[in-house]
Amino acid sequence: MTFNPNNCRNESEVESKLIVSYLLPKLGYTPDTWHQEIAFGNIRLDFLSFATQVIPIVIDADSPMSVVIEAKHPKENLDRHIRRLKRYLTSLSIRYGLITNAKEIRIYERVADDIQLVFKCAGQDIETKIDEIYALVGRDSLNIVKNQNNLELENIKIDLITPELTSESPLPKYNSATAEPNHDQILKLENIPETVPVNTEIKPEIKPEIRLDIIFQTTTQNTMKIIAVYHNKGGVGKTTTVVNLAAALSKQGKRVLVIDLDSQANTTFATGLVKFDDEEQDDLKQSNILHILQSEDFYTIAEVARKSNFCTPAIDVIPSHIDLMQYETELNSLDYSRMILIQKLAEVQDQYDIVLIDTPPSLNFYARVALIAADYLIIPSDLKPFANQGLINVKDFIKKVNGFKKQIGKNPLQVLGVLPSKISPNPKFVQYSLPKRRDAIPKRYGMEIMESVIYERDDLAKCAEQTQMVGDMEIADPISVLDFKPDSIAAQEFEVLAMEVLEKIGSK
Repeated sequence: MTFNPNNCRNESEVESKLIVSYLLPKLGYTPDTWHQEIAFGNIRLDFLSFATQVIPIVIDADSPMSVVIEAKHPKENLDRHIRRLKRYLTSLSIRYGLITNAKEIRIYERVADDIQLVFKCAGQDIETKIDEIYALVGRDSLNIVKNQNNLELENIKIDLITPELTSESPLPKYNSATAEPNHDQILKLENIPETVPVNTEIKPEIKPEIRLDIIFQTTTQNTMKIIAVYHNKGGVGKTTTVVNLAAALSKQGKRVLVIDLDSQANTTFATGLVKFDDEEQDDLKQSNILHILQSEDFYTIAEVARKSNFCTPAIDVIPSHIDLMQYETELNSLDYSRMILIQKLAEVQDQYDIVLIDTPPSLNFYARVALIAADYLIIPSDLKPFANQGLINVKDFIKKVNGFKKQIGKNPLQVLGVLPSKISPNPKFVQYSLPKRRDAIPKRYGMEIMESVIYERDDLAKCAEQTQMVGDMEIADPISVLDFKPDSIAAQEFEVLAMEVLEKIGSK
């Protein structure tokens, strides 16, 4: 089989066309010796392959050699991901890491607490260089080469959780013909300290069938974090913040759900779910956030959520609809209405790492529902006078919401801070005016200001204005700025924001 890097147009195709269809088979890895979307605590790997498959999987001094393989969008600069790859290899004590955007393939080797580049080639040269790649990270090569000087491995043990392993409930098998993953089998991590001694105990080999796309989960309690993005002043970049932060978190390996609770449905538009140009073709009217809030027993999150290719990896979105306007009074009169979102999010707590809720710029029922359901709050603000004055209302609103949360036994809302957004990039403004406006937030309003700043950028406008032709109809086809121009300053600003958010909520 040959490989053409030009056939990879996004990260998903880098995974499927380069890694799964070409690279892994060429390196000798069979479906039972590699895993996709595998998580160790807060670390989520695209692919992890083993020289020998052993279950329970044990990464220690006696374990089979393994290699991390990371896929990136063809437009992404690999240099920006090396620090993260280093963290993966050093944290998990894995010797080799391969990273590729299809245009370029690199292999790094872990040496003590650092990594070094040991191989590099263009995607178009991979067929002529495959023997060199095989010599480093091929399955047979990893079985032969085992340099203990570079293998200070941690005692990380993963136990297999299945139904009773009887003849009535055998392990499901991976169907190589259809390549359809089965998620019934779940693996979990146990006891992963920061630093543990090398374990030289020989582990027995148990080899049940393993399929690709197994999802690994930690044994700790659910860590899904719910973040509302709210300000009662409109036009402060709230929707832009929600959708691009969602994209940045997704690229950090987080499973992201976005909920649009604003009847204007700007987030629904911005994530590309409006694929119609006429209200008669409206396919959102019969299944959106309104239906979730109206029904205790029907319209679950899983049923209403839609996959959005607004970014890669894709995110799930609960769409909004203009019909929310006419039902606000009715919903507000229902006893369970303020609690329904909490209940339904609890049903999917194992399916997502982070939920982002976009809210209306008001003090209405829908904003209240969002803040009651949320664990954390981000307040985007352009730091202009009206937005600043609106912070007084926001503080009062938070106080009332926390009073209700206390009554229902829910922890108070944690404010991550006021996020400077839609900020002018004018050098003089940034140098002289912006610092004064930032300082005013904690001094005048007693609210923390976030370190990240989201500036007004042309790329943010352009990526939101992308369209596509469907027959004779031109429809909106927005894309995240991180996918539109991965190397742009705007993309970097959202990457920085994502890292700050993850650090503040304890999910880094």
